[in-house]
Formats: sequence, C-alpha cells, structure tokens
Amino acid sequence: MLYPTDIEQKLGFDKVRSLLKEKCLSTLGANIVDKIRLSHSPDQIHKLLLQTDEFSKIITANEPFPSNHFLDVSSALGRAKTAGVFLTEEEFLNINRSLQTVLACVRFLNNRQESYPQLHELTGMADFDPEVCDHISAKIDDAGYVKDNASDQLANIRQQLRAKHAQVRRTLDQIYKSAVKEGYVPEGASMTVRDGRMVIPVMAEFKRRIKGFVHDESATGQTVYLEPTEVLEGNNEIRELENSEKREVVRILTRLTDMLRFNLEGVQKAYQFLSFIDFIRAKARLAIEMKAIMPEVKALTDMKWREARHPLLYLAYQKQGKKVVPLSIDLDKDQRLVIISGPNAGGKSVALKTVGLIQYMLQCGLLVPLGEQSVAGIFNNIFIDIGDEQSIENDLSTYSSHLTNMKFFLKHTDKKTLCLIDEFGTGTDPHYGGAIAEAILDKLVELQGNGVITTHYSNIKHYAENKPGVVNGAMKFDMAHLEPLYELEIGKPGSSFSLEIARKIGLSLSIVDYAREVIGSKTIDVDNLIMKLEKQEQEIAMREKAARETEQQMKNLKNKYDQLYDQLEGKKKEIIDAAKKEAAQLLSTTNREIEKTIRHIKTTKAEKKETKKMRERLGQLKEKISAEEVIKEHQEQKIKAVPGAIAVGDSVRIIDNDVVGEVLDMRGKDVEVQVGDLKTVVKLKRLEKVSRSIARQASRTGKVSSGMDISKKMAEFSPTLDVRGKRAEEVLGIIDKFIDDAILFNMQEVRILHGKGNGILKDLIRNYLKDSNVVSTIADEHVERGGAGISVVVLK
Repeated sequence: MLYPTDIEQKLGFDKVRSLLKEKCLSTLGANIVDKIRLSHSPDQIHKLLLQTDEFSKIITANEPFPSNHFLDVSSALGRAKTAGVFLTEEEFLNINRSLQTVLACVRFLNNRQESYPQLHELTGMADFDPEVCDHISAKIDDAGYVKDNASDQLANIRQQLRAKHAQVRRTLDQIYKSAVKEGYVPEGASMTVRDGRMVIPVMAEFKRRIKGFVHDESATGQTVYLEPTEVLEGNNEIRELENSEKREVVRILTRLTDMLRFNLEGVQKAYQFLSFIDFIRAKARLAIEMKAIMPEVKALTDMKWREARHPLLYLAYQKQGKKVVPLSIDLDKDQRLVIISGPNAGGKSVALKTVGLIQYMLQCGLLVPLGEQSVAGIFNNIFIDIGDEQSIENDLSTYSSHLTNMKFFLKHTDKKTLCLIDEFGTGTDPHYGGAIAEAILDKLVELQGNGVITTHYSNIKHYAENKPGVVNGAMKFDMAHLEPLYELEIGKPGSSFSLEIARKIGLSLSIVDYAREVIGSKTIDVDNLIMKLEKQEQEIAMREKAARETEQQMKNLKNKYDQLYDQLEGKKKEIIDAAKKEAAQLLSTTNREIEKTIRHIKTTKAEKKETKKMRERLGQLKEKISAEEVIKEHQEQKIKAVPGAIAVGDSVRIIDNDVVGEVLDMRGKDVEVQVGDLKTVVKLKRLEKVSRSIARQASRTGKVSSGMDISKKMAEFSPTLDVRGKRAEEVLGIIDKFIDDAILFNMQEVRILHGKGNGILKDLIRNYLKDSNVVSTIADEHVERGGAGISVVVLK
C-alpha cells in the first residue's frame, strides 16, 4: 500500500520516470516506463534488478548490442487485424527493419546466454516466424517501394511504362526543340509534368501555333503548359499503365498484409520483447549515470545502506561539478526507527527523501546509488508525510492535514511498513505538538513500524534515547564556521543550533541573551552539552584525519623510495654487466693485437730491447682501457619508462610505435601529443612516460634508440585497413592504432575494408568512430569500388 496518492511526486519518482523516457530509443520503451509499479515480491524485484545489471555490463563493455530501428508500429499492426485492409509500403519497411532488429537482439543474446541469462530468458517472447521478414524483403526494397519483381504482372507493367515514357519523351523532345527554335518557349524553361501528363511551356501569345491542350498556366498568365496533340495518346496510355501499376501494387500489399495477419500474434510478442529491451536499456543507462549498483536484496525489512546518494540530487550536482554527501543508515528488528535532528537546512529532509526515493526505485526494479556491500529489504507499505514549502497549501492550517496522515499511519502500519515523517509534530503549539508527536511515535513503536523521522523537538530526542527499537541520528554541524556538514551520524541527537545561527547572521546580542533566558538553563545546558560533544568529536576527527594523511604520505614516500632504489640497482647492474661484456671483448681484441705485434717483431727479428719496449707500450695501452670509456661507447640504450602519472608537458612514448613526443593537452582518456612538427591524438593507455633526456635524444636523431625511423614507417603506411574476418573484440584496438598513425602521418582520408555481410562489423566500427573527436565524416565507398563494404573516413 502506498500513501498518499501523490507519493511519487513528493519523493521525486515522477522525475525519474521522465529521465527514463528520455533514455528510451522509441515510444516502445517509453510506454513501458508509464507502466512501472511498485513490487512487493523479492523474486520479481531480484529478477528486474538482474536484467538491468546485465544490460549495464553490456553497455560498459561496449558490446555491439543492436540499437537501430527500435520502431513503434503498433498502429499499423492494429490496422492489419482487419481483413481486406492493406498496409503502406513505408509501414512494411518499418516493420521489416524493426523485426530485423528483434532477430539481431535474439542472435546477440543467444551467443552470450551464459553471460546474460536473465536477458536471454526474454528471447522466448520473440517467437515469430523469421520468414515474415523474408516475405517483406522479397516485395519491398530498402527505399520503401514495391520491387519490380514483386510479381510478373508488375514487372511487365513497369517495363511497358518505362518504354511508353521514353517514347512520349522522345516525341515531346522533338516538339520542344522545334518550339525553342521558333522562339515559342520562355528563356530558361524546360519540359515538365502537369496533372500526371508530360507538357511543354509555351509563351501565351504563341499557344495557338502548336496544336494541343492547355493544362495549366503560370501565375502571371504569360506562360501556358501545353500537351501537344502528338503525345496525347501516349500520355493516355501512360495514365492507364500507372493505374494498372497502382492496382497491382495494392494487390501485392494486400496479400503481404494477409501474410502478416496470419503471423500477427507472434509478431506482436516480438514487439513486446523489443519494448522490454528498450525499457531495460534505458534503466541501465540511467543506472550508469547515477553510478547505481545492485545491492543484496532480502525478503526481510532490514536496511543496511552504505554511501547512499539522493539520485536526482546526485545528477544535478554532477552537472555543476559538485559532490553529494552520502549517508549510511541501518534499520533492523532491534533498530526500527531513526529520529534525525539537527539545524534547519542541515540536510534532514534530504536524508529522509533519499531513503524514500531509493527504496521506491529499488522496489520498482531500478538499480540504486548505494555503496558496495549494501543490503536492502522489501516493504509492503510505504507511507510518507512530507511537507512541500513550494505549495500554496503549506501554511499554518496544515497541522490538521498532518494529523489526518498520522491517523492513517496508525491504522495501517505493521512490521512491513516504512514510515517517513518530516518535521514531526510541527505546525502547532510546540508544547502540545511535541506531546502528541511523542504519543504517536510510541504507538508506531508498538505497531513495530519502520522508518525515518525528522524533528526539532527535544522530548522526541529524549524518547529515542530511552526507547528500545528507536535510535537518534544527528545532522553534523561545523562548530568552527557554524555551517551544516550534511553528514548523518547515527547514535546521538543533534542540536538545532538556533542561538548560534542567530548570532552568526548578526542578530543583536541582547535578543540572543533574552531568548536564552526564555528557553531556560536546563534546555540550554543540554544543547551546550550536545554542542560540546559535537565540537570534541570534530576536533578528534580532524586530528585522526591529519594523522591518516601523514601516515599515507610516509607510505607514499617509502614506496617511491623503494621504487627508485630498485630502479637504480637494476640500472646499475645493467650498465655494469654491459660494460664488463664490452670491456672483455675490447681486451680480447687488444690481446690479439699484442700477440700479432709480437709475432711481427719476431718475424722481423727485432732486437730484444726493442721487443721489450713494444711489450711495455702495449701493456700501458691495455691498462688505460677502463669501464668508463666502454660505457661512453654504449650510447644507444633501450628507452625505459619512468614512474608517475602522465600530465601536460611530460615527455611520452607511443608504446606500439616507439615514437617520442610531448603532451599538449589531456581530455579524459584522449591525449594530444606533439611529435616533431605533427600533432596527434592518442589513447592514454598507449602512452608511457619517459625522461626528458631520452626525449631530447630522440628529437635530435629523428628516431628512438630502438632504431624506429618515422620517415620509414610513414613510407610503409597504407591508407587502407582490411579488418575482414577479425573478431569484434580485437577490431577496435586495431582501428585505434590505424587512426592514430593516419593522424601522425597527416593523412586526410583513410579507408576501412570490413565487407558487407550482415552489417554487424560495419555498425560496430562506425558507431565507435562517430564518438571520436578526430573523425569528421564516415561514408560508404563508391558503389563501383566496394560500396557499403568499405567505410571512407575523413579526418579533421
């Protein structure tokens, strides 16, 4: 049971419906949005959530789920029920396209049954004869016209019609040329058609020079449109053939409609499937925007929410670049009611509406913006009493309306009821209002009702402190700046901070002191105690936060030190090993030279003194060779990435191209890189950060140390990419690299050869490239050079 009747408007669920409709591809899904109803069945809710969760995974994984031709043809199907009625060519074209979409959705889910079992279960609805599409395709072309070969008679009629048109045009062309030569035709005029008959324009003063019939004249009356006598019979035959053509087309469409009527039940179920797919897709898209999840759902009324965010407030703040302060709340058999107190405009009403809207969305089968590990329960009744300050009805007399709501609550509340009451007891004398509110609260506890209640009344806070099953909650307040923090803290009451806020906004101290005396010392002491505890908690929280930040900084510094140490040790070992290797090779070469010199001396029979002198000289040469000189010769080293996040101004290497450049701009996952005189946009995942010294070395040599020559790579680049036979999951990566290379080498236009097939690969590539900020246009290649089997991509 829901109370009141406008509960959706009070909670804001009507706006959620509007957002869902905006995300539907057609009225098919939008019509289902209007039919959303609250469910009390845990199994049904769980199933609806699973469907949406599975579709969210399809979207986030960029799977090629069909999204074209979600067309609402319910009007045409309704007319097709009547015998003798025929649908138009355009209606058959839309039916064919949308049924092809149904088949494509079914194929997609059949191929991924294990990954998306709940969505696959829906395919049982799409049980219609696929030959319906074959029959329509055999008669209606892609432009929405009946094909010439739809019947032998139609083919014959159209052949005669084309021949007769050509004959009449030849005759009329001769007469027209003669009239032009004689000066009867206005300058710049040409042959045209009037009332379905071919005519020539003639100046009014010459209309009697040519025998025939005038069918029309210009607005000024200076030109008449004349049908020469010579083509009269031919035009009559054309008219007769056109009427024959229309009759044959109607006959074909009637038979096609009869075929559709025979399969109408299955076709209508297929459109129900398409409607649900559109609807679930819209729910998934909204869930992704809200960062919503599928919590654990229990048949109990327990609520264990973590990091709950008001869905509409979250979306609004997201556009403004602001963050919503989340709340965490628990309801169970030992803690059924939470009493939230705190200052005005401190977030009490938002917290209450957050609970109501999220619970309502959940039981309507929508994913909800909660944190991981959240647990949600199911309620049979949801009752709310929320005032609307924007309403003209919200004045002092609304207290009677409030009591009417409370009467309904007390009559119908049970242990499976969620009660949401805002500003409990307000609208009348606080002394009596607080007492009545406490009595109502006590009865709700007796009825084992669940819910959230906001209040300013101290007696309600005291009641919550001492009554089992009821717990206080406070909206936190910044005591240093006297500003609300919008954070809900369970376990203690909150102060209204009325006197402090009055003092902050500049009310006279005498007024504040007078108010303090009127309130009384006992009440003031309680509020002071609450404020003192609040201030102490905030100071402790700030110290803990500072300590955690310091500890994290120490951990980060240690990790950075360990990484640098490991890198230096590795580099040191690598350099030494390389130096030793080259030094050993050089020393071996030197030894061979020494022995060669000695052999030379012996051969030439040099004197012992000279030989000794030569040996000493070679020994000195051997000693001069050091590891440092070897290292200087080891100039070409492999580029190594340096740690840290990539930012504007950093030197980077394009991993799969070995090209080094500088980061100019970053737009999400797209990075603009300057490579020499060229600028290119590269995905962030294809870049790694390098040191500036390596970058300078690469820019001087025109190549990186691995020997990759940009000029050579440019010469080898082909502007046509063949991806036929590739799997969908590997194509997009290949396309990314191909487009990056094309931009790097200043290509204006490239071609992607994907073949025609059933169009899945083409649609995948084109949909992906449409979102790219470097692509200007995408079109089919000329029909003589491959047509729809090749995509021509023009780059910005």
